[in-house]
Amino acid sequence: MDASGRILQFDRNAAAVLAENPEDLLGVRLGEVIPGAQDPLDEALRFERERTTMLTIESRQGATYDAVVTVHPMSGGDADIRGGARNTAPILAGGAGGTALRNDAAPAALAVIRVPVPLADRFLDPAVIRRALLEDSLPRLGSTLDLELLARGLMSVLVPNFCNSGGLLLMESLVDADEDPPQSQDGTSPLLRRMAVAADDGDQAWDATFPTGEVLSYPDGTPYVRCIETGAPVLVGLGGEGAARIADRWRRPPVADLLKGASMLILPIFADGTMLGFFVCTRNVAHRPFDAYDIEIGMEFASRAAIFIESARRYGRERATALTLQRSMLPTDLSAPSSVEVHHRYLPGSRLIEVGGDWYESIALPGGRVALVVGDVAGHGVRAAVTMGRLRTAIQTLAALDLPPAEALERLDSLMNTLGEREPHFATCAYVVYDAVSGRCEVASAGHLPPLLAPPNDDAAFLDVPPAPPLGIGDGPIVTREFTVEDGTLLFLYTDGLVENRARDIDDGLARLRRTFARGAAARPLEDLCQATLDGVFDDQHRDDIAMLVARLRRIPADDHVSWELPADPAAVRRARGLVRARLGHWGLAELSPATELLASELVTNAIRHAGEDRITLRLVREGGLVCEVYDSSDGRPRIRHQDGADPAESGRGLHVVGRLSQRWGVRRTATGKAVWCEQELP
Repeated sequence: MDASGRILQFDRNAAAVLAENPEDLLGVRLGEVIPGAQDPLDEALRFERERTTMLTIESRQGATYDAVVTVHPMSGGDADIRGGARNTAPILAGGAGGTALRNDAAPAALAVIRVPVPLADRFLDPAVIRRALLEDSLPRLGSTLDLELLARGLMSVLVPNFCNSGGLLLMESLVDADEDPPQSQDGTSPLLRRMAVAADDGDQAWDATFPTGEVLSYPDGTPYVRCIETGAPVLVGLGGEGAARIADRWRRPPVADLLKGASMLILPIFADGTMLGFFVCTRNVAHRPFDAYDIEIGMEFASRAAIFIESARRYGRERATALTLQRSMLPTDLSAPSSVEVHHRYLPGSRLIEVGGDWYESIALPGGRVALVVGDVAGHGVRAAVTMGRLRTAIQTLAALDLPPAEALERLDSLMNTLGEREPHFATCAYVVYDAVSGRCEVASAGHLPPLLAPPNDDAAFLDVPPAPPLGIGDGPIVTREFTVEDGTLLFLYTDGLVENRARDIDDGLARLRRTFARGAAARPLEDLCQATLDGVFDDQHRDDIAMLVARLRRIPADDHVSWELPADPAAVRRARGLVRARLGHWGLAELSPATELLASELVTNAIRHAGEDRITLRLVREGGLVCEVYDSSDGRPRIRHQDGADPAESGRGLHVVGRLSQRWGVRRTATGKAVWCEQELP
């Protein structure tokens, strides 16, 4: 066009769409042919910049299209495109396969008009098919690693650019490699899973007849089986009775109507010499049937799609393996005394960091106590998840041994050093033991962020736990801090993914955490607090995985436990029996009295005989079970002695009785000595 918008030259596509006779376009202004096109033309010339707009045009056949019109400013010779023509630049006639007007006007702008190919003609031009199939849409699917999304995306490229309808089927053994696929009826035909189906006519019968997700095997003698057996593309025409025969062999009557008269092309999909499946493409009778060129371009599409499918399949299997491994290692439930309320949240990392080594534990201990643990293995991926599983198993064992928090972490450090002999590992861990009878907390930390304590009527504060190096780093003292908490106090344990990322300083995250647990937070539901702590981290694309544990600490009712201080005298054994009998009668547990009296007398006798102290303490706790505990100041650990026939000594036989009459028994260290306990099941 010249500066006024008169058309000087056009190609044959423009003539085919916009005019009955090609000569009708010469000398006509663009705005007369395409209403609204004059405005982008004027803007392009005025600002000397490309302008693009959406306009509605009517073809010579009367069809209406939404067209994308792009106007490019240009200059011809020494024409002044802003001030009209200088009559110095003649226009070449017949360029680009079109028609040109010979005059003295200078070209000022080029208009490129993009309209959709008419449905009836979209399979006629091989160049158009190749570009739409291989260049326009397919490269964008390469970043899709979800196999189901990829399958739908591939079918959206095939339909409507290559065929009217189609489907993608993959070998079941490759899609679900962790499960043994069921065998086909004849035991020979491989099973396939239909991943996606697409059709351009909107008929719901396609989805009903060819359901997505169906696992099937094709009957012998069908084109599908021939493609599997030969590994070559199969082209068949389904005119006459062809569609009916397939419907009969497949025992699906609707197939006869859907595929009647169609041209069907089956394209095998290969990756690394292994057949993954095939595309099924069909064109109805209103369109040109498939030919040899379509087979060539279709196989090129299938070969490129195979790369995407194999990448998505391998990624999906590796991701599923890692997530299954990690989830199997995280606890399925949390145990605690009835007076302690515990909630947890675990949030995997972003899609870039989805498997990590964060974990949490809440383990109910005998005597109304609970161990609360949160840890973080450095790194991500399967290696970190495996290390996390080992540490979880170890911490459960150490908790069952009733070791103090500092000693338990020292044992974990030894384990990490052993693991590090083969491959370096390190982890951080915070370990808290709460006694719901006394309200005392014992806290130890190995390189972990400090726990947060939120009293009912005071501001939240981070616990000043003596620092220690992370587990597996090196030698360093791990110290237990003890303190008493008020009933209703919140204890919050967390990993660094909650308060730190690449774009936020850790101090800002800790400050936000304190605001979340500000004065009054102890009265809020724990579920709401967990949600509040996670606000603002969900949209972080570089987020680390997050594990958190929040507990509302309360003592068990005073009537559910009782303690007596007894002299280290043999006469105290008889008194202990009487005290136990009276308390069990008060609790309505008289049926447990004979066994409990015997257990108490054995534990008291053992303390008197081996501790050599002036005073001992007997305690009964009714929490989950009936626990009988005897405290003394000796650090000697009692052991069951297995007598042989040659040793007439009776020493150590009492613990045999304890082991037989109780569900479990054990010894734990205290600040002043030890406690020997045994537990019975409540009726």
